[in-house]
Amino acid sequence: MIFKLHAQRCTPLAAAIAALFFLPVADAQAQTPSVAAADLGKVTVIGTTPLPGIGQPLNEIPAPAQTATAADINRSQALDLSGFMKRNLGGVYVNEVQGNPFQADVNFRGYTASPLLGTPQGLSIYMDGVRLNQPFGDVVSWDLIPRAAIDSLTLMPGSNPLFGLNTLGGSLSIQTKDGRTSPGSAIQSALGSNNRWALEFEHGGSNPQGFNWYITGNRFAENGWRESSPSDVRQLFGKLGWADAKTDLSLTLAAANNTLIGNGLQEARLLNRDYRSVYSKPDETANQSTFLNLSAKHSLSDNILLSGNLYYRSINTATLNGDVNEDALDQSVYQPNADEQDALTAAGYSGFPLAGANAANTPFPSWRCIANVLLNDEPAEKCNGVINRTRSEQENYGLSGQISVLGKLLGQRNQFTVGAAYDASRTRFTQSTELGYLNADRSITGLNAFGDGGITGGNLEGAPYDTRVHLQGSTRTFSVFASDTLSINGRWHLTASGRFNHTQLTNTDQINPGGGSGSLDGDHTFQRLNPALGLTFTPSPAFNAYIGYNEGSRTPTSVELGCADPANPCKLPNALAGDPPLRQVVTKTWELGVRGKLAPAVNWNIGVFRAENYDDILFVADNAAGFGYFKNFGQTRRQGLELGMSGKSGKIDASASLTLLDASFESAETVNGTGNSSNDAASPGLNGNINITPGNQIPLTPRQMFKLHLNYQASNAWSIGMGMNAVSSLLARGNENNQHQPNGINFLGAGDVGGYAIFDLSVQYRASPQWRLFAQVSNLFDRQYATAAQLGATAFDGNGRFVARPLPAVGGSFPLVQSTFLSPGAPRAISVGLRYEFDKPGR
Repeated sequence: MIFKLHAQRCTPLAAAIAALFFLPVADAQAQTPSVAAADLGKVTVIGTTPLPGIGQPLNEIPAPAQTATAADINRSQALDLSGFMKRNLGGVYVNEVQGNPFQADVNFRGYTASPLLGTPQGLSIYMDGVRLNQPFGDVVSWDLIPRAAIDSLTLMPGSNPLFGLNTLGGSLSIQTKDGRTSPGSAIQSALGSNNRWALEFEHGGSNPQGFNWYITGNRFAENGWRESSPSDVRQLFGKLGWADAKTDLSLTLAAANNTLIGNGLQEARLLNRDYRSVYSKPDETANQSTFLNLSAKHSLSDNILLSGNLYYRSINTATLNGDVNEDALDQSVYQPNADEQDALTAAGYSGFPLAGANAANTPFPSWRCIANVLLNDEPAEKCNGVINRTRSEQENYGLSGQISVLGKLLGQRNQFTVGAAYDASRTRFTQSTELGYLNADRSITGLNAFGDGGITGGNLEGAPYDTRVHLQGSTRTFSVFASDTLSINGRWHLTASGRFNHTQLTNTDQINPGGGSGSLDGDHTFQRLNPALGLTFTPSPAFNAYIGYNEGSRTPTSVELGCADPANPCKLPNALAGDPPLRQVVTKTWELGVRGKLAPAVNWNIGVFRAENYDDILFVADNAAGFGYFKNFGQTRRQGLELGMSGKSGKIDASASLTLLDASFESAETVNGTGNSSNDAASPGLNGNINITPGNQIPLTPRQMFKLHLNYQASNAWSIGMGMNAVSSLLARGNENNQHQPNGINFLGAGDVGGYAIFDLSVQYRASPQWRLFAQVSNLFDRQYATAAQLGATAFDGNGRFVARPLPAVGGSFPLVQSTFLSPGAPRAISVGLRYEFDKPGR
């Protein structure tokens, strides 16, 4: 079970994975990779800007870039892009906070790209030169990226300024297929555990007149392995292009219409009782997206390339979350008096309890919520359920262009790129909270009771649960960038680059306009020049060294600006209020490493990095129950060691990567710590805060990660693959001071979650040039594990029964039982599929 994992602490796991990692060195000739750091010997050319350019060999890039191709992604049998990155790219790990396979928090070097609004984002994601981080909150919806359309990808580490805003820990650049790179047709279907099924097709081609075309579509559905957790994903991608010897034009259209249920974290006791259970439901996200991109490349000569794009993207997202109302957890059974009974009877309600009902003999009933809504009597304290709804309508559009010139400078080879970009967006965001009651199946029944006066039976304007938001916003960002690489004697390569960003963000509050106290109105301007400098040295084809320094920045999001006023704190993720200005976050990163070849087919890399965030943004406490605000609080640091090895020998290819990561707070701050046993409350279980001190580890960040992949080509028809993904223990959110200890009474769970190692097995059989059968077993040994944890109040006892006022009063206040909530990993699952290819070259 899950708690057995706590015995696996950092030191033993580090020793074990380090031993595994260095085993291949003794027999380097027999080891090899499928996906790893780019191969020096192949002179892999990597794009160093989001737009297509001339590109540079890896030995000229002062960073350990990782690359992958469509063949790598297909061989992995990953469900989506985030799943492929989790299994195959070094330094990447996933927190499955949402509990849905398409809604992962993807982390790299301690920085996150998440679909969850309010999560600090630190990675930039591009597809064909278009930034996919959404305007409202910089979130990334992985379900909107069509895996089948990906031709190649590059993960560039560090705060590379050429990739624009939000590039703090790294950038992911995706290039999609076209009719020339992916000619022919294919159709495949798959079935799997939990009623999973998928159907996918693709077709590409070209003609002598220069036209090319490509289209792919995907339909995926499953019930999900957890209770009430289905997914329905529909993706369509098409590209029409024309090219001649000097010019390349393409028009891309992509659309998606997805419904995802991810029921999030579950309390540890209830997870041990039923691993498939959920805390409350539903937790539904509906995404609809349309993407248009017109891109062009033109060679003025063999050494001068122009490229640019013009794009438009619309994203409509609606969420529906049924949650337990924490304001009701300290309430006992309420007995209506005679006048209240008469009023309820007159209103047609007779469900109030008989005399003698009390907290000991009567469960928390629905009548209590219904009756108090009708009577306008503190409904926020009597209703044990709430339904939170959000809707966002986003449009973003822009254009960019660059020119790349390959020539001579001071008699040496020189590559120069300069460009500019304009990006704009419009957003409409609404949010509401409806009161309701919790049903036996953990769903919430709403009562049409909102904090806006639109309530059955009365007007509750100004009630404490009033978290309505109606915000309209717009952003405009102008950017200019340049990069120059000077090659000296073919061995030394000096790169200098920079990008200047000017962003204007305007918020308009449709409920409380005017810019006064509590209003979301605001005009904010952010600008900065981010530089980068790097040097590489290649004394021989088998060895390369690099050192680099770069800076990146991100502007505060509308969510952070909408909850930044100490005088008007909010309770995330359910409210926004006020927006004094915040400063943009600036990250400064150092890279140092060496890479090379042990043998013709064995590559290796060793590197260290340090990234410092300045003016980092943190949600801090205001000494109220769960309330707080965002503020610039100081510094955080991510630093670590990265090692990789990959190679091929005969029928075996293999890859391995090890990441040692230290992510820490470097400034003191006070945050809410009610769920933390070391908080400053007068009595355990009451509202309290904790103090972060420099050196405390950042939650949800493992200190060690190890990945190993082996593939055996048994014959021309059969191949067998095995993968291992090992992650060390990590701290729970709420344990920012790293001091939480359970006592078994008020605090029931640990302040961290143990490490784990997950194995996957895959098999492919090519029955003929056209037919291919594939199968995969995920979590081969059916390991129960958790990828994330959070401290908080629990509404249930160990048997899953709702409990109000579980502890006696202390000074007139009722303390709550605090526990650890976990994000469980998926159990063993099996999938099988069949693919038919026709009109493919060489078939």
